[in-house]
Amino acid sequence: MDVLLDNLSLYGEGLWGTVQLTLLASLLALGLGVVMAGFRVAPVGSLRAFGTVWVTVLRNTPLTLLFFAVLLGLPRFGLVLPFETFAILALGCYTSAFICEVVRSGINTVPVGQGEAARSLGMSFGQSLGMVVLPQAFRTVIPPIGSTLIALAKNSAIAGSFSVTELLGVYKPLGELGYSIVWSFVWIAVGYLIVTLAISLLFNVLEKRWGVPR
Repeated sequence: MDVLLDNLSLYGEGLWGTVQLTLLASLLALGLGVVMAGFRVAPVGSLRAFGTVWVTVLRNTPLTLLFFAVLLGLPRFGLVLPFETFAILALGCYTSAFICEVVRSGINTVPVGQGEAARSLGMSFGQSLGMVVLPQAFRTVIPPIGSTLIALAKNSAIAGSFSVTELLGVYKPLGELGYSIVWSFVWIAVGYLIVTLAISLLFNVLEKRWGVPR
């Protein structure tokens, strides 16, 4: 307990950094993921191609490599932002590819007649997707979205290697202070457990309220 109690502010700062990264990157991933899922089922070929390339490239790129590309590559093109912002971009874009495929699978569970009925009423593709198809698809994909965001929370540990304040990076100053590396990691693991259990609880509540009964 001494490792935790003597360094409570340090652990708290790292935990808060992880929570911020997870929350902001999750919002970006959900927004981009839904948009890309819409692209992938759009009647316009160029949008479908763009969505397919987005998912294919990001899902097959190691996250660490993507961090290097964003944090070290973008400044070379004149885009200079705080490292925290770059980390959110990397995490959010990477996870959006997985969210896209989850949402697209949900869209495919909605009967085709639902979209056809919406279009027969004069709705555009965007209107039928946003007002008819996606609300039904969301009900079927709540659990896998939760699992994807839990993976995002754990992936945020990579950001610590790029001078971003997050929970895993706490072990470095603790090691320099001479604390046991084993117990340092035990309390770091507890911190990640708190974050992932909170996400799991949230999506369990959402599933009970809006999920499709099975």
